Amino acid sequence: MKTLTSPLAALGAAALALLVFAGAYTVDMREQVIVTQFSKVVGAPITGAGLHLKVPFIQHVNRFPKLVLEWDGPSAQMPTKDKANIVVDTFARWRIVDPLTFFLQLRDIRSAQSRLDSIIGSETRNVVARHSLIEVVRSTKDREPVGDANLAAANAAGSGARIGVLPAIQFGRPVLERDILASARPKAAELGIELLDVRFKRINYNPAVTRTIYDRMVSERTQIADRFRSEGAGEAAKILGNRDRDLKLIESEAYKKIQEIEGAADARATEIYASAYNQSPVAVELFEFMKAMDTLKKTVTPDSSVILTTDSDLFRYLKSSSPGAASPKAPGTPVAPPVPAAAPTPAPPSIPKPAPAVPAAPPANL
Repeated sequence: MKTLTSPLAALGAAALALLVFAGAYTVDMREQVIVTQFSKVVGAPITGAGLHLKVPFIQHVNRFPKLVLEWDGPSAQMPTKDKANIVVDTFARWRIVDPLTFFLQLRDIRSAQSRLDSIIGSETRNVVARHSLIEVVRSTKDREPVGDANLAAANAAGSGARIGVLPAIQFGRPVLERDILASARPKAAELGIELLDVRFKRINYNPAVTRTIYDRMVSERTQIADRFRSEGAGEAAKILGNRDRDLKLIESEAYKKIQEIEGAADARATEIYASAYNQSPVAVELFEFMKAMDTLKKTVTPDSSVILTTDSDLFRYLKSSSPGAASPKAPGTPVAPPVPAAAPTPAPPSIPKPAPAVPAAPPANL
């Protein structure tokens, strides 16, 4: 009898241990639990950590995290108020605050992520459609762009589109993110979810228009470069004009100085000539003769024809230098006394030349 009791006791102890193991469960401090029986909620949600009991094999423990969870939705294409098609990628942080409602509405985390995709995605689309692209991109209203001072001056002086100037914004990206959060939070609360924050992660242009955007950026940079080139060409023309003006001014001043020096030199030379040639009438005549010769030298060439009057001094000098006329003498040149003719020298007596000898004839052949 004792032999049969021992196996039964051991079997009973094992069954009791199995029941205790199946009916007891622990709740971690990072978790919250919903107990269900045949898919129906039993009791209130358990949010405190510790050891708890349930009916073995009948009741089921559903665990949900208390931690802040991450939501990273898919990128979506949407239009802005100014008809710009952009691709917006957002992310959010959320947590379960009402596990009973969460279980009844969604059952698990994967279903919650799917519902958040639709809630946050639709609210993001609505907010982006009410604002322009610059409002979605910019985050500060008083931002001062880093630019070139010359470009700013050119924008102030020029007309047309202003290059390198940021347009003013009214709201900015943080305000749009708060609008999305405020719109999506009540809808998430109906699911037992507290939506903590929503942010833009990435904003891109539609790939179909990216090439066009890049071409417009290149065109804008080219326009800026052309503006600087035109301003540089204007400055270069101004510098070259000033150089030519200064060069002409220097040349005119130098020419004026040369003329003054040459005039003073000619006046001094004339004064010296006058004082030298006015010493006597002979010197005056010599001066007139030399000036006449200089004039002939400068005006008469081998290919030139000169018409002179008979009372001209040049004609007188030319006539006196013609063939058969006496060699002209410079006025005032002293005349040498005539040299007496020498007596004729008698011719030497002529001596008759001997006649050449005639050679004798050869003898005749017999």
